[in-house]
Amino acid sequence: FDPRHYLGTHCYGFPKTGPHRLRFLLESVKDLRETLKKKGSTLVVRKGKPEDVVCDLITQLGSVSAVAFHEEVREI
Repeated sequence: FDPRHYLGTHCYGFPKTGPHRLRFLLESVKDLRETLKKKGSTLVVRKGKPEDVVCDLITQLGSVSAVAFHEEVREI
């Protein structure tokens, strides 16, 4: 979870992620974790800037050969 997604917008100060969307996200992540667990896998969830968290995870895991990601489309 990137903390920047929960701050006010730069245009009008409204939250980027309101309480209803946040609850939906948390429930979705919980459901995904439970589904993966049933299949013998897991889900790593972290809070922080992705550029820092991913780097820390790679260092922690040690044997990462590839990382895939996508960049969120930003408003003009």
